[in-house]
Amino acid sequence: MPRTVIAGVDGSRESLSAVEWAAGEASRRGLPLRLLHVRDTSPGVRAFFAGAGRALWPDGGPQAAIEGLQARHPGLEVTTDDIPGRPAETLCGAKDQELLVLGSRGLGRLAGFLLGSVSLAVIARSTAPVVLVRAKDTSSAQEWQSSGDVVVGLDTSHRSDAVLEFGFAHAERHSLALRALHSWQVPQVYGGDPTGAMLSAQTDLATVTSEVLTEILAPWREKFPTVAVTERCRLGHPAHDLVEASRDAGLLVVGRRERRVGVGAHIGSVAHAVLHHSKAAVAVVPHA
Repeated sequence: MPRTVIAGVDGSRESLSAVEWAAGEASRRGLPLRLLHVRDTSPGVRAFFAGAGRALWPDGGPQAAIEGLQARHPGLEVTTDDIPGRPAETLCGAKDQELLVLGSRGLGRLAGFLLGSVSLAVIARSTAPVVLVRAKDTSSAQEWQSSGDVVVGLDTSHRSDAVLEFGFAHAERHSLALRALHSWQVPQVYGGDPTGAMLSAQTDLATVTSEVLTEILAPWREKFPTVAVTERCRLGHPAHDLVEASRDAGLLVVGRRERRVGVGAHIGSVAHAVLHHSKAAVAVVPHA
């Protein structure tokens, strides 16, 4: 059975943007698109995303939506499903998903995302990459997918082939450049000459981390020779630097380590901050 791109649908402007984004991506990947609406059956819980009582499709119902997508993406196979269940569990448990795309309410042009509990639960638990898309003024997903670099946030101490594979493959499919960003901080120094020691440590770390980043990217440059790559290794805070980089990015790619902390899953502080404040669509890629 072929892998599938799944878009969560709730009738909101944001989810319709997610559908457009997912359709463009499914077409580029040569995969079928499944539009999935989950009617929340949990007692006392609001319907999926805040879409309770809202029509799922603006005009003409699901068939008209399918025909519109296929007109914009000839050859795209599209199916729709409306099923009861617990939204996060149902979305994460969907079979044969290669990519899950969700809409997220924006806080404003410069303020980033407004994430609900379903979005966070899906991101924390999904075994497939999850892309969060904000509503756009245009109906053309291809327009915003094909503008702006792909920015990939990297932690050189925890290398992830899955994150790099996703970022490079997306850049290649959409003929975009890729910016690899790693931010590091100087460790605290106690005793002696702290100023001199910190300057020395900063210089040494700048050299080492830059060399490590170049080494990590080397095989990916070779595997994706048509992708123009820019490396940026700098002193700073990862979350802040990634959010800044998202201002003119087309897609921001970050990793989420597959681990469980206490009860449930954990997405990490950097990914959490990026998800709330990125100005671009965000792809969260789970990795070991």
